[in-house]
This record gives sequence, C-alpha cells and structure tokens, in this order.
Amino acid sequence: MSNHDASHLNQPLGGNEMPRFGGIASMMRLPTQADADGLDAAFVGIPMDIGTSNRPGTRLGPRQIRDESRMLRPYNMATRAAPFDSLQVADTGDVAINTFDLKKSVEIIRQHYRELLSHDAVPLTLGGDHTLTWPVLQAIAEKHGPVGLIHIDAHADINPHMFGEEVAHGCPIRRAQEEGLLDSQRVIQIGLRGTGYAADDFDWCRDQGFRVVTAEQCWYKSLEPLMAEVRDQMGDRPVYITFDIDALDPSVAPGTGTVEAAGLTMSQGLEIVRGAWGLNIVGGDLVEVAPPYDPSGNTALMGATALYEMLCVLPGVKRR
Repeated sequence: MSNHDASHLNQPLGGNEMPRFGGIASMMRLPTQADADGLDAAFVGIPMDIGTSNRPGTRLGPRQIRDESRMLRPYNMATRAAPFDSLQVADTGDVAINTFDLKKSVEIIRQHYRELLSHDAVPLTLGGDHTLTWPVLQAIAEKHGPVGLIHIDAHADINPHMFGEEVAHGCPIRRAQEEGLLDSQRVIQIGLRGTGYAADDFDWCRDQGFRVVTAEQCWYKSLEPLMAEVRDQMGDRPVYITFDIDALDPSVAPGTGTVEAAGLTMSQGLEIVRGAWGLNIVGGDLVEVAPPYDPSGNTALMGATALYEMLCVLPGVKRR
C-alpha cells in the first residue's frame, strides 16, 4: 500500500447516497481518472472480441460488468477485507483498442499496461476476450520477471494456432509460455474440461510443468484444501490471476462465447480467488463475459464479484 492518508482514499458511491441504478457506471461506481497516477490498484477495461472463435460479444463485457458492479458494497462480509480503507483504487477507463486489427490491438494493450505499471498500480482488467492476457503478461513480466499463474478456465488456451493465426483467444497461455513470461513450476490451471481435438490436449500443459486440475476433480468438493497447496507452490514471488468466466458452470454464467458443460460453481470460484490471500498478487483479469448471451445480467455480476474478490486479496489490504 502506498502512503496515502486514509481520509483521502477513494470510496465507491454508496447505494444510500445514490440509487444503485443511478450515478456514473464506473466499476463499483468508483471515481474515474485517465491514468494510474497515485493509485495502488486500477480497474481497466479492454472492450475486445476480435480474438473470439465462436460467439462474439465480449467487446461489450467491460461496460456490462461495470453496470452490474453497482450491487457490490465496499466491505467483504466473508473475509472482512476492507480494500477501500487500505488502497487507493479508481477506474481508469478502457484501452482504446483497434477493433479492426487484433495484432495492432495486442501492441496497444502492451503499451497501455507498460504505462500503467510505471505508476506501480496493480491492474485488474475487465475483459474482453482472453487474447488480452498475453500482452498484459508481457508488460507484467517486463516489470516483475516470469510470474506464477492461477488460471481459472474451461480451456487450457494453449493452441499453437487458430486458423493459422498465432494471436487468438485460444492461444494466450501458449504464447506466454513460449516467451518465458511464466514461471512454469508455479502455474496451475483449474476447471479444464469438455472435449478436445486430441486425447493429449491437456498433456502439453503437464509437460511444461503446469499443474492441471480438471473440473471433474473439483466436482462436489471445497477447493480450500487445493488452494492451501497452491499457496505453498506460489511462495512469495509474483503471481497473476486470470479468470475466464467460462470456468463457471453455464447454469451460473451462460453469457460467454465458448460454453462447456459441468463447470465450477460460483462458490468454488470464490474459494479459488479468496485462497490467493497472502500471495504476492501483481495483477488479475476477468475475461470472456459476453452480454448478448446474458439475459439476466448474472454472468456480468459474477464477473464483477470475482474482480472485487481479486481486489480484496491484493497485498496491503487490511482485514477488519
């Protein structure tokens, strides 16, 4: 935490000061600013779906996540985390991607995060499709070196290419590993499931040293014991969290582009993020919310909740 006077820390706009359906639709109705100057943590949107392979719509994700985040209140009643009493947090708006050119967008994202990280703020990203995690990790690794990764997803995202392209939402973990952005002995992938193009699809991950925990290994279980092992595995070195909303079961989160049956429960998703408490978290993202397939708004609310929980486990957050 930076040396901020607690009385000058940003606070979300409360539901008793302004009706929840009013006010500016920033993340948790926090103050907004154009850059990360003076911040300990920054919510950032990347409104992009040009890396998707099935249903589009994640370009609308950041706006909908912000809108549904109006239900979130400052204090975490389960963990007693008080992030807004501890850190200076704001919504720094969206990355101005090139919506006609995915490769240019990747470079725009990388440069944007380089600038953000120069302020020593921890980025929490509202996606957007999963392609974005690769350029974000490029900027993160420039600052912190290879990072441990907690990857929550239905898919391993280790395709060598899609339609001959190396930049797509099914490739970011493959690219990150190839570029040495990951500390491969500190990578865990949780929730992988479904069908594959080859019987050994997930074995590439294991061959890299990644720990793979399939959705079937999580069925009917609390994931608290798993996360105790993850904390030991990660140690005190930098860790990044990437949470693809399709890790969750479609009964909880239908609003996404590549749905798979029989996923994690939301309570398991919360156990994973809350289980990262005490780790040296240097960034996180929540990706693949596609509002056109989310008629109730619940998928976006689950995404907003996961991002809030990531904020609650950042270094420096007090527990009341």
